[in-house]
Amino acid sequence: MSVATLEKTRIPTPFGRYFEEFEVGTIYDHRPGRTITESDNINFSLMTMNFHPMHCDRAFAEKSEFGKPLVNSGLSLAIVLGMSVNDVSGKAIANLGWKEINLTSPVFPGDTLYAESEVLEMRESKSRPTQGIVTVQTRAFKQDGTPVMNFVRSALIPKRGHGVGDAV
Repeated sequence: MSVATLEKTRIPTPFGRYFEEFEVGTIYDHRPGRTITESDNINFSLMTMNFHPMHCDRAFAEKSEFGKPLVNSGLSLAIVLGMSVNDVSGKAIANLGWKEINLTSPVFPGDTLYAESEVLEMRESKSRPTQGIVTVQTRAFKQDGTPVMNFVRSALIPKRGHGVGDAV
């Protein structure tokens, strides 16, 4: 039998979850973590027009109470949000909003962030019967376990068979 005649098993890497796959109280650990470099911080700060010297002027930051540059909180938030996408909103039709964004400890270049999301609430959409709304609280921690941020967000998630690319 030739290699060409053998059937091959194909296993797609799952990305995201359907509405039915969530359960209130479930906590998703988002891995891998992400180490933020000085370059990441400076590039993000300058690209987003945030020229605060605490992010991009080491001499200035050394005179502060922290003694070194801080990672731009927008970058920390974007990384933590990105870490949660596969588990929370990979199949989402839309993010519906963020609230209660709390920055609880400073993040410095060289820190590694880890995150988790807990499902707080889920309900079927009143106007879209093939979709539901999932609300999670995401929490982020540094490599030593220090909490650095938490936020709540909601996303519109399709039910199985109704996501983008699902066969109709």
